[in-house]
Amino acid sequence: MPSPQPHSNTLPAILLALLLAGAAWFAFASDQRPSEHDAQPNTQPDALTIVWTSADPDVAHRMVLMYATGAQRQEWFADIRLIIWGPSQRLVVADKDIRAKIQALQQLGVEVVACLACADSYGIADDLREAGLEVRYMGAPLSEDLKSDRRVITF
Repeated sequence: MPSPQPHSNTLPAILLALLLAGAAWFAFASDQRPSEHDAQPNTQPDALTIVWTSADPDVAHRMVLMYATGAQRQEWFADIRLIIWGPSQRLVVADKDIRAKIQALQQLGVEVVACLACADSYGIADDLREAGLEVRYMGAPLSEDLKSDRRVITF
């Protein structure tokens, strides 16, 4: 019986077949993905709620108020609500620069509200109203925002 001859062409043929199969799969997969030029429906919510709780002035000036102002001016969202909650309320009462930035936000069309439960616990509800803020219970409205398509961020 003759000894089997090694097939010197087997390995290159297998590699070629794998290469062609990979190229075919890549072409198929590429055709299934939408291109960047295809029209995509806008599924992103167009409303934003910012929950501000931090008493840190740097967070207030360099994040919360800066972002809210930019988002409103650049129309990144059609509807922006800023909720001043907890320790941030004391900062609003104590810092006139922050109050001025909040008033500027309101003039731009941002809804700014303060949580009444927190304001009452600090004894500053009237101070916040005098600063031009709407003060109301915010537990239920925030819960509704969380259940809705609104984006909610906290600081």
